[in-house]
Amino acid sequence: MLDNEKIIRLILGFKVRHLRQQKNFSYQELANRTGLSTSYLNDIEKGKRYPKPTKITKLAEALDVDYNYMVATNASKKLQPIIDLLSSKFFRMFPLDEFGISLEKLLELFTQTPVKVNAFISTMFKIARNYQIDEKQFYLEALRSYQAMHNNHFPELEDAVDRFKKEFSIKKKHAFTPDFLEELLLEIKGIKINFDELSKNDAIKHIRSYYKPATKVLYIQQGLSDAQQCFLLARELGFQYLNLEERPYETTIAEISSFEILLNNYKASHFAAALMMDGETLADDFRLLARENSWQPQMFLDLLSKYNVTAETLMQRLTNVLPHYFGLEDLFFIRMTGNENLQSFSMKKDLHLSQLHSPYNNELNEHYCNRWVSITTIKELRFVKASKSETPILADAQISKYWNSDKEYLCLTLATPGFLNPDNGSSVTLGLLVNPSLKSIFHFLSDPKLKIREVHTTCERCGISDCEARVVSPIVIEEAALGQTVLGALRGI
Repeated sequence: MLDNEKIIRLILGFKVRHLRQQKNFSYQELANRTGLSTSYLNDIEKGKRYPKPTKITKLAEALDVDYNYMVATNASKKLQPIIDLLSSKFFRMFPLDEFGISLEKLLELFTQTPVKVNAFISTMFKIARNYQIDEKQFYLEALRSYQAMHNNHFPELEDAVDRFKKEFSIKKKHAFTPDFLEELLLEIKGIKINFDELSKNDAIKHIRSYYKPATKVLYIQQGLSDAQQCFLLARELGFQYLNLEERPYETTIAEISSFEILLNNYKASHFAAALMMDGETLADDFRLLARENSWQPQMFLDLLSKYNVTAETLMQRLTNVLPHYFGLEDLFFIRMTGNENLQSFSMKKDLHLSQLHSPYNNELNEHYCNRWVSITTIKELRFVKASKSETPILADAQISKYWNSDKEYLCLTLATPGFLNPDNGSSVTLGLLVNPSLKSIFHFLSDPKLKIREVHTTCERCGISDCEARVVSPIVIEEAALGQTVLGALRGI
């Protein structure tokens, strides 16, 4: 994370480099005019040094600007957007090192083509403002990009889980329970569990867990399933074992003040999933499911019982396992939730590996395609719920063919009742691009009974004329067609 002092050095360095290049001065020529060494000037431009006032005065005189311009955090109209970016909270917080971005190379790019870069940066700032993109959304997108950059497989986290299991003599195929994990937390870190406190306050009933480091107590909400408890306990083990100090203490993060907090939260969650589901073992189990000649939903549901995990934990773990063990990199993961009367749905999470797949998160308040298996399973869940006394979980599969596209996805979905309101319902979907590699792995793709549906992203952008599940008319397509009609009429004059 960049502090204020570093930002001020960067702004001065950027100005010096830009002015020097405008004057066509070499380092040696500027050194001759200021009496400063070339190495010292190079360090200034890289943001490594901030000279004393007397030296800044010499630089200002040599570059034909005044002292105040050099030390101010503003600049000319052409340079201001870059200065704004360097001064912005986003830039300060952005994990350049994690993304392999050299700060020196970035500043060099800014000074080489400042006008073009400025136009781009100004556009991005306007888009962020117009669409109300806040810090939380920015960090979430940065995390998704970070995961995609690594194919969502992190050997260092997998290795940490292996070390943990060896250190505490845990077998590779150990079946975890809340009691076992609770004992581990107490034995290893002296952390106690409290199941009563969170349920006493209505304002925090949506918080599943909260860790208080001062008292070394992990508070867990009442009414959670064994699988949900296991994940929360294993996640806390991840925070502790990986020594992740900059972290959230609550499960629903109230404030994301840095990318590091979000990244460490992911690392602890990845640790938890890998601890409960050994990658090689899960790959073997999934291979058996894929080799079936017909879709076997019960085999998919049996994985939840075998590993004692939630639907979301299983699906998220598969996004780690499938690229690594099967070479399936073209995939997406989404979590959908429905409102109480199931008239609208929202995408709460999405992750895309290799490319931006369909479906994707649409932030324009449009209506997601109700032909998605992610949505149909939530609707079906209500009928299953009425006929069963226990909490229902639905598994379904579908080949989704995207309208006006040659892309098809095998979509595997698990749907469960909502945590706070069971009538809402939610689903998690793993989408795999149908290609020769996928066909060689999944034998049941050729099953004639496997559902195949033509879908799109939102109703507003969909031109399927006979859609029985349409919620609203294709407004975007109609507006585009009207525009073409107007242009055609004008050309005919």
